[in-house]
Amino acid sequence: MEATLSRCLSLLFLFICMLSPDVAAEIQESSDGSDAPLEPMQLTDVPAAVEFIAAAEVAVIGFFQDLEIPAMSVLRGMVQNFQDVSFGISTDSEVLAHYNITGNTISLFRLVDNEQLYLEGEDVESIDATKLSRFIEINSLRLVTEYNPATVIGLFNSMIQIHLLLMMNKAFPEYEESMHRYQKAAKLFQGKILFILVDSGLKGNEKVIAFFKLKKSELPALAIYRTVDEEWDTLAMADISVERVQNFCDGFLEGKRLRENRESEEKTQKVEL
Repeated sequence: MEATLSRCLSLLFLFICMLSPDVAAEIQESSDGSDAPLEPMQLTDVPAAVEFIAAAEVAVIGFFQDLEIPAMSVLRGMVQNFQDVSFGISTDSEVLAHYNITGNTISLFRLVDNEQLYLEGEDVESIDATKLSRFIEINSLRLVTEYNPATVIGLFNSMIQIHLLLMMNKAFPEYEESMHRYQKAAKLFQGKILFILVDSGLKGNEKVIAFFKLKKSELPALAIYRTVDEEWDTLAMADISVERVQNFCDGFLEGKRLRENRESEEKTQKVEL
């Protein structure tokens, strides 16, 4: 058991070895040229809050008893920097009670694994732009999450233990269509498997590809990995289809390993030679 834990920690270290201080995103001024700053949505009752969360892949809500606290201005600053995240605020007592909030709290809700993550107490009192930006960046997992040194931390912290990685160069001519199919497949396994994109065109991702013993000539390819025991399998897939992705995932969940079959065939061929 200790050996398995050690291997898992080693893999996590491999995935984040290129993490730099720049990952904690610094607040930049919006470049959209708009004079009116974006604002978090006011959630004035429970139905509004429930609908708001259900409509977003990632939602961040400030549950505040007092809108004059410093955390409120920090949260407002995030809206411009994470425009693919839905931001809301609520001071309504019924909304706070519905989500079991007893003090000033910033919560991140995500659809992919139905997780609710909190910053509360001293974390909210001492929050600044860098800390909140990092919290959001690390934990913003989606139906398909692009691998980077920040999101890998959130991926390994998720309760979902099986990860499917699509190794593909984003400059690949079929990238957009392939991603559309990959996202459709991700919906079939929501809550069971985390779907991840690894851009094979980035030099920093070469170690991830090498871990799964894949060569550039074999890409695009899928790699599926279970964090609890480091069991994994791979499948080269030049043409990404919902059916092939689904069959590969179903096979892994049923205990079938294509890699073991390939290795067995290679050993047989060597003996025959």
